[in-house]
Amino acid sequence: MIKEIKQGILFTIVSMALLGGGYHALLWAIGRAAFPAQAEGSLIRRADGTVVGSRLIAQKFTLPKYFQPRPSGVDYNAASTGGTNYGPSNVDHLKAVQERLDAITKQEGVAAGQVPSEMVTASGAGLDPHIPPAAAELQAARVAAARKAPVESVRELIRAHTEPPTFGFLGRERVNVLELNLALDEALQLDEALK
Repeated sequence: MIKEIKQGILFTIVSMALLGGGYHALLWAIGRAAFPAQAEGSLIRRADGTVVGSRLIAQKFTLPKYFQPRPSGVDYNAASTGGTNYGPSNVDHLKAVQERLDAITKQEGVAAGQVPSEMVTASGAGLDPHIPPAAAELQAARVAAARKAPVESVRELIRAHTEPPTFGFLGRERVNVLELNLALDEALQLDEALK
């Protein structure tokens, strides 16, 4: 009986070491070797190495000189991801969508029918970093005016930062708002330096 207890304890310890630690360490090492950027959180760094954010998590941009992401059900708090869980007929949801639509039509000077749904509804995670190219195009004139830049220069940046569907067929074209805003800052600083 003592022999069986020792075997049971040894089996438990070995199983815990392999499945509770060894397995995770192996997957971590494979991830670090095969996908180093993704394993670190897909961080975006400036030239000096400082972290600006992650290409996977939306950030709040409110200044007119920046493109704005989708609304967030968690106010862009990465520690609290999630949607509002309101259904499409929920009164609070409809009120929030109408308020966002009114704000966008006023800010961008467009008709309500021109506003993509992604600009008035939050994603399920509440932190979607992408918008469709149409949503970026909607904001191009405002961003160009705020930066006193030609609108075509801003549109070129949108086209340059439009990502195709994954593997060419999964999902839709999308624009990463943080990357676009960083490219906008960099390109227009360069333009200012050349003047």
